[in-house]
Amino acid sequence: MAKILSVVSKASLGRIVQPVAAALLRAGVSPNAVTVAGTVGVLVGALGFATRGHLIIALVVITVSCLTDMLDGTMARLRGVTNKFGALLDSSMDRIADGAIFGSVAYYFATRDDLRGVAAALLCLVTGQAVSYVKARAEGLGMTANVGLIERSERLIILGVGGLLWAFYAPLLEIVLWVLGVLSIVTVAQRMVTVYRQANAQADQQAGVS
Repeated sequence: MAKILSVVSKASLGRIVQPVAAALLRAGVSPNAVTVAGTVGVLVGALGFATRGHLIIALVVITVSCLTDMLDGTMARLRGVTNKFGALLDSSMDRIADGAIFGSVAYYFATRDDLRGVAAALLCLVTGQAVSYVKARAEGLGMTANVGLIERSERLIILGVGGLLWAFYAPLLEIVLWVLGVLSIVTVAQRMVTVYRQANAQADQQAGVS
């Protein structure tokens, strides 16, 4: 369901994002600047609001800031120039943003002496980073790991749903985090298995050639 929501939202937002991206390019704004600005916005939402328990405001600020993920990519495509540094910057800023988001939720639970909530948020933080790392490392080794139940966009959507549910019944956020953590663990396992099979296939092929 999360993947379906992600695809639908991207398709709907794409029609809005493209003219905005074109306007920014005409104004001389670079995709990299938009990437950094989006991360700064996430940091403001996470550290400035979520840590103090203003989760709904944080959710709004972070959601708007995360839209730059689509915006900078659209700008790069419209400009027709590929830049490896831009890809590195984008991935690095994503990791910083994710760390701030889940770290701030963990801090919020800590201020309420909710150790289970802290554990759930930290589980999401670690497993979410692992999901992205396995894919990046696999690609660096010449393999692919573009599989699994949830990726970054799905993680943020699920967390956003948890934030909305928190407004009605606070314990639901912790439940959502535990579910998200489990889904992330499954995703890591799926990607590891995929890479394991590819690595064995490559080894068998090399053995056959020799």
